[in-house]
Amino acid sequence: MTRVLLTGGSGFIATHILELLLIEANLFFWYRHSVVTTVRSKSKAEKIKAVFPSYGKDRLDFSIVEDVAQKDAFKDAVLSTPPFEAVIHTASPFHFNAKDIQKDLLDPAVIGTTGILQAIKDRAPSVQRVVITSSFAAAEWNPMTLEQALSNPPSGYTASKAFAEKAAWDFLEEENPKFSLSTILPTLVFGPIVPGIHSLGSLNTSNQLIQAITMGVAKERIPDLGGYCWVDVRDVARAHVEAMESTTAANKRFLVAAGSYNNRIIVDLVRQNFPEYHSALPLESAEGGNYPDGGTFKIDNTRSKEVLGISYRRLESSVVDTVNSFKTA
Repeated sequence: MTRVLLTGGSGFIATHILELLLIEANLFFWYRHSVVTTVRSKSKAEKIKAVFPSYGKDRLDFSIVEDVAQKDAFKDAVLSTPPFEAVIHTASPFHFNAKDIQKDLLDPAVIGTTGILQAIKDRAPSVQRVVITSSFAAAEWNPMTLEQALSNPPSGYTASKAFAEKAAWDFLEEENPKFSLSTILPTLVFGPIVPGIHSLGSLNTSNQLIQAITMGVAKERIPDLGGYCWVDVRDVARAHVEAMESTTAANKRFLVAAGSYNNRIIVDLVRQNFPEYHSALPLESAEGGNYPDGGTFKIDNTRSKEVLGISYRRLESSVVDTVNSFKTA
């Protein structure tokens, strides 16, 4: 049984990772993983325990890390009996309402990443594999400068992911730790929220788009703004677990993306599957929501399919499951 440290356990992606780690068993029905997950408060730990009530401390335990931007935030979290063999680091902010970009976005991402890697190297020599949640925003080593990052929250978020992942690979090269590193770079992430842990008032940024459509925000005109590439949260979670378990994933980056989308397609899928929202949706003749003139970028998810074995969900399935999860939140 692999002992795993999962950071940011109440986060959107992390909760689905946690579910995979807890419920999956091997062919002989022995448990494959036991998990300690970091959370920012005891109340968040209680919410997670309420969703997974059948797991004792031998399978699910918690470590309180109030502020990942503190240099030694993870020095105690990486200690465990039995010792950790793998770490999945997801704890990093994703929002566009930061008041202090350096403090709210850049520091938690960069210091949190380098801090946990240093803590593993110094205090958890049993760890063999580390997986870090990066972002499509870091693909092609986004050349954004610090000055550009501080100009507005969306730029700050994009830079935070690029800076953090680059710092992780620099750490690997300079410190030569015993563990391997894999990074997961998802595009915009849709998918169901977990009732009891997530709420409509704290939706991840990508899902806010789908909820807003069901609430009538696109009634007059469909918004054009969008990342144009998407992936389901359950496939992102699967990618993390497979990267942790696969020796061939060591020291590789994985772009995790299911395909392209635009906001008009999202509206049409809601229209086709949820008649109760028809009054909130725009007419089919409404403007907006299309791909930009000249098209958009291409994605290559070959490595995630071949190395991690990811079989991506369809957009309709993801949107339907996402909207249905809103009803239970």
